[in-house]
Amino acid sequence: MIQSVYIHIPFCQQICHYCDFTKFFYNEKLATEYIEALSNEINTNIHGTKNKVKTIFIGGGTPTALNKGQLQSLLELIDRKFDIPNCSEYTIEGNPGDFEEEKVKMLQDYGVNRISLGVQVFDDQMLQELGRLHKVKDVYRTLELLHQNGFSNISIDLIYALPNQTVEQFQRSLEEALSLDLPHYSTYALQIEPKTVFYQRHKKGKLHRPPQEAEVQMYEILKNSMKKNDINQYEISNFAKAGFESQHNLTYWNNEHYYGFGAGAHAYLPGRRTGNIRPLPAYTKKALEDGHPILSTEEIGLKEMVEEEMFLGLRKLSGVSKSHFRAKFGFSCKTMYGDAISRLIQKGWLTEEKDSVHLTDEGLLFGNNVFAEFLLDEEDMKLVR
Repeated sequence: MIQSVYIHIPFCQQICHYCDFTKFFYNEKLATEYIEALSNEINTNIHGTKNKVKTIFIGGGTPTALNKGQLQSLLELIDRKFDIPNCSEYTIEGNPGDFEEEKVKMLQDYGVNRISLGVQVFDDQMLQELGRLHKVKDVYRTLELLHQNGFSNISIDLIYALPNQTVEQFQRSLEEALSLDLPHYSTYALQIEPKTVFYQRHKKGKLHRPPQEAEVQMYEILKNSMKKNDINQYEISNFAKAGFESQHNLTYWNNEHYYGFGAGAHAYLPGRRTGNIRPLPAYTKKALEDGHPILSTEEIGLKEMVEEEMFLGLRKLSGVSKSHFRAKFGFSCKTMYGDAISRLIQKGWLTEEKDSVHLTDEGLLFGNNVFAEFLLDEEDMKLVR
């Protein structure tokens, strides 16, 4: 069964200086055409109505940048194609200040039960430097509006290691975020991505990130502060109160199958991963023509499946279940990875328990180095053939 559905809405009122996702300035005509194209893609690839899925996630871009008519068309499409009452988690992303009461009520009427807010930092000056439109006061207004209309499952995104950000500034921002007593927090160190404003500034020597040791200190403060507030770290960058872990993101980290629709969206279907066309006119044209706006397809064989099971599973604090691995592939993870696991345990980056292999606190800081140990070659595959 395909567990989850990701739907990408690429429109924004303003492009943030750090963002490398597929995004375009909102234009009413282009957005209306895009919803028509998206509808054709979904109808072409999902047959029938009321299909069962575990999670739905509408991401962006900024889905709430759509006008009320466009948003309703999108929600009606999703309602026709998927069994919403039996979908355990239905999330939409949005920015503080983008919500108005009519839109919030519409979301509730169509079964959306989780909101993910792009807050990023509780500092108006830093928000401006990031290219964000909202201010801190908009976060409070939006949360009040959501709570008044019955939304309690709310997540906020935070970014740290921002240009010129001190450890003390990060700590103040985090304390304000935690004072909101929300059930879920996603937190990411700033990454300088190509084709962004920040990348251009970085190349010119005009972007000054905190030193590495300050970033590590911020991450330690983050983990400790969350723990003190009974908010559990369940993935490298994600924290939640018990029962509020993102079920949609767990689909990715559990290496399960999901649909992906919209410009630049990726899907993981049995035996293959696909990536859609990113440029808006090209996506819209192809999706309207035949409903298959696919740019790339990667065949996923046993080697790739095993690697991804380890890469993705180790992002979770619970790690990789040895019994689940054996049930899924028919052999032990130690068949291929016994030496790598032993090396990483000796380094102090990995630990092994009765039914799991997972990162240590130190290993969380060196995740990419750990993951590199689980790349396979054809010689390794001979062990199970």
